[in-house]
Amino acid sequence: MKSVITVIKEQIEYFYLIRRLSLYELKSQNRNNYLGMAWEIISPAIQILIYWFVFSTLRTRGAVEVGEENVPFFAWLLAAFFLWIFFYQSTIQGSKSIYTRLRMLSKMNFPMSIIPNFVIFSRFYVHLVMLGITIAILQFFGYFVNIYYLQLLYFIFASFCLFFAISLITSTLSTIIRDVHVFLNSTLRMMLYLSGVLWPLTLLSDFETLMNLMQLNPLHYLIEGYRYALFGVDWYFITYWKYTLFFWGLVIVLFLFGAKIHVKFRKHFIDYL
Repeated sequence: MKSVITVIKEQIEYFYLIRRLSLYELKSQNRNNYLGMAWEIISPAIQILIYWFVFSTLRTRGAVEVGEENVPFFAWLLAAFFLWIFFYQSTIQGSKSIYTRLRMLSKMNFPMSIIPNFVIFSRFYVHLVMLGITIAILQFFGYFVNIYYLQLLYFIFASFCLFFAISLITSTLSTIIRDVHVFLNSTLRMMLYLSGVLWPLTLLSDFETLMNLMQLNPLHYLIEGYRYALFGVDWYFITYWKYTLFFWGLVIVLFLFGAKIHVKFRKHFIDYL
């Protein structure tokens, strides 16, 4: 518990620095590109068009059911894909955030626990822009802004908590064992096809046990929550309150474990240079 309190206090105390470093991180990643930060939108746009073509045009996929609403496949895909981008980039970049900055850390005076946080924050700005673009596009599909959009604030916060807890673990393990980052990169590519981003998990209704296991994926909880909000279907986190309790229980366990190993090993991180 002491490790958890330490990590939380560091995030609060250095929140201003986290914001500044996150903006610098975002700008530095795109400074050598002619189109600059426009690539943060162009690249995901190209990806979603490819997946839409493969999973919709070639497979002639029809509408997808969200709650009691039948949603066009492109709108259904769009409502979750930008969240997947946020998750993937935050997790991958967060996992290598500490060991790629060890030389800088030896000269700077701030807690290491804020490093995964400001990396995630840098992706968060892009996420907000993509969310705005998604909302604008969905207006043309007839899914107008409604009261259910308020739960987006909850799911954005829930996403941030999950991604930080995961990055706290992976950034620590990747610093000690560099193979962890490589393994994570391969695993996350597989996760794209197993989390309900590209196809509805309800297609496995004939294999109920497998479907239920796949739905325990915390990313699936966030994806469905975003869709329920954007399509104005229901208050997802209330209707599926048992799933909500499971999600936060898992996040708490991950954060407790991440904070413990981070505080335990960070004194020795410089030794891994």
